[in-house]
Amino acid sequence: MSKKKRTNRHPAYYLLTLGCPKNTVDSEGMAMLLQNDGYRATANPDAADILIVNTCGFLESAKEESLATLNDLARSKRRGQKLVAAGCLAQRNGDEIVRHVPGVDALLGTRRWMEIVPLVDALRAGRSTERYSLLGDPEHDDGVVVRPPAFGGSAYLKISDGCNAPCAFCSIPSFKGKLRSRPMAAVVDEAAGLVRNGARELVVVAQDSTDYGRDRGEADSLPQLLAAICRRSPDLRWLRLMYAYPGHVSDRLIEVMATEPQIVNYLDMPLQHGHPETLRRMRR
Repeated sequence: MSKKKRTNRHPAYYLLTLGCPKNTVDSEGMAMLLQNDGYRATANPDAADILIVNTCGFLESAKEESLATLNDLARSKRRGQKLVAAGCLAQRNGDEIVRHVPGVDALLGTRRWMEIVPLVDALRAGRSTERYSLLGDPEHDDGVVVRPPAFGGSAYLKISDGCNAPCAFCSIPSFKGKLRSRPMAAVVDEAAGLVRNGARELVVVAQDSTDYGRDRGEADSLPQLLAAICRRSPDLRWLRLMYAYPGHVSDRLIEVMATEPQIVNYLDMPLQHGHPETLRRMRR
């Protein structure tokens, strides 16, 4: 009897992350929210009360992997276990997940991951949960992310979500939505917290990191953000910039990268093609 009470008091969750570094950041946020609410992590899905898969839906191969993973967990579910499909595939093809994986109990979209605790609480309590109720934009998002201590000395730092680029070949805006930059103060605070907890390298990630701030009326604000991170966190050894869009790289960004010794002196850029006509058709 006492063992049952302990299990109810400290339910376990199993969280599997598929896809890119942005998903990793969201999963870390979900994990901390769950742990702060009394849930405990387990690496064994059989021992979990809640099964969560943070899916990827960008490429067909990623979609197939996500569906296969969800199906494997759904088939092995024991009575009382709940299965949540989160992330990009849930946002992009939620109806397909429900159709092909009948064991899924709820969907959680790319911009609603911070509502994981009330969602799993509702599932465990047996309250009615509409599968599509957590796929839209949240009513309020202050950009604050709860993150775990950095293990291994390196951590991702997500500065925005979504993308405004009209690329003809890319589906990301259809399920990630328009660009939504996090407030600069929230990003700088998160970076400082990660460094304080052991990170010596921060890897800046976004769908398009060089577009940061444009949705907030702050064009070319990425250089200001990077400089602010360096000033606030002098113990940071490396600040690495990923997912830079060539057309948005400014002279100011190059200047800041050249003068701030903490910023690694290279740009990770997606160069899809070198022919102007092909780039025009790609809308790059």
